[in-house]
This record gives sequence, structure tokens and C-alpha cells, in this order.
Amino acid sequence: MKKTMKRVLALVLAALAIAAAFAGCSGKANNDANTDTGNDTAAAKYIIATDTVFKPFEYTDAQGNFVGIDVEILAAIAEDQGFEYELKSLGWDAAIAACQAGQANGMIAGASITEERKNSGWVFSDPYYIATQCAAVKADSEINSIKDLNGAQVAVKTGTQGAQYAESLKDELGLKLTYFEDSPTMYQAVTGGQCVACFEDTPIMKASIKDGDLALKVLEDSENEGAGYGFAIHKAENQELIDKFNAGLANIKANGKYDEIINKYLG
Repeated sequence: MKKTMKRVLALVLAALAIAAAFAGCSGKANNDANTDTGNDTAAAKYIIATDTVFKPFEYTDAQGNFVGIDVEILAAIAEDQGFEYELKSLGWDAAIAACQAGQANGMIAGASITEERKNSGWVFSDPYYIATQCAAVKADSEINSIKDLNGAQVAVKTGTQGAQYAESLKDELGLKLTYFEDSPTMYQAVTGGQCVACFEDTPIMKASIKDGDLALKVLEDSENEGAGYGFAIHKAENQELIDKFNAGLANIKANGKYDEIINKYLG
């Protein structure tokens, strides 16, 4: 009787072990599918990288939700095209690195479409927003023109069009540039007096000043011609995602969803 009970117990334990092994394999397979950055149809989601603070394009609202123009445009396009994605808020530099390393399929973070970026391996969608860049100074500053910045210490955000705009004026105006990793720290450098001015994309600058009640003012003569923002990839195998983005963008522009999103954030 004892031998029989031992045999039954051994069989039960063996069955449980096999079931656990299969469950582990199944869990790993599901996890691999959910995190796969390839474009195989078996992959559950695309991984999309974005910035953390680039209001009104991506930021966290008072309720702790990640929102913004880029966030809602991506969601509308994914719904239109029938694909799933995971949006990872990484910060500008980390989002770039994730795409370059193949850890993300694409990036949407107010990335300006430039020839320099294209030549370095980036592939962009059709532009989904045209943005200029501008300069801002302290609200009580006597500086009212960009020409008044001659020889000034100015703040810029690393790797952005705002930084490139300031760099293009460096020799002409004798600017001294200090680089920052995020917009809030850059703004603080100006309001705190470490820098005389900062350069940023115009819609972001104006939204940040208004919504954050920042003691800054935009120099009205400082806007450049600007460039389009595009969804970007850095791996050729992700071209399908660019094609879906372009198709979805055209559709949401045609059905009015795009205008609804823009008006919600920019009026």
C-alpha cells in the first residue's frame, strides 16, 4: 500500500513538474513576442521611444497620465492602421540610442526632419507638424531683439534643432553655448541667471512659458524658418512601420482627427 501511494505521489509530482516546465516556456514565448522589436507578424507590439518632457508634444499631466500631441497622433494612427505598440518614455538621448541599438522600432519625440539626420542613417515619415525655433530671455530682461544677444551665454538642449539654431548664430553673435539634457533645466538656467537666453522649438517654448508660468519672454524677431517633425526609424527592417505611419497620418488628416488633436493642445 505504501509503495502504491509513493508511486502515485511520484507520478503526481512528475506531472506537476512537466506542467510547470511548459508554463515557463509559454511565458517566455509570450514575453519574447511582447518585446520583439522586429516586424514579424507574430510580434505582438512595436516598441516606440519618446521624450519625457517636451510639452505640448509629450509630457505628464496633473493626473499622472502621459499625454501630448505626439502621444495622441501615434494612438490615432495605430488605431487607424490596426497595430499595437508600447510607448516608452525614455528622454531624448536615450530614445535615439534605443533606436540605434535596435531596442526600439521607432521614435516620436518632436524630431525635426533634417538632411544631416537623414545622412546619419535616420529614415523619417512625412512631416506631421511644422515647427520653428526661437529664443527666450528673462521676462524682466531689457533684451528685446536677438541681435541684443551679442556675446551672451545661452542655454540649449543637446541634440535638438534649437541647439543647431543657436550654433548657426554662434559666430555671427559671438554666443557662448551651455548644453543641457532637458528643457526644464535649460529654462531654469535662464530664470536663475546662469544664462541670458535659451533656444527651443517655438510651440514648446510658448506652451512651457504659459502653462508653467515661467518668468520668460520670447524674442519675437528670433524665429527661424523651421522644419517638419517626423516619426523616425534607424533600422531598414522597420520601413513597414514608416509606411503605416504615413498611411495613418493621411487618413487622420482626411477624417478630421488630426485637426482635433492639434486644436486640443495648441488652439
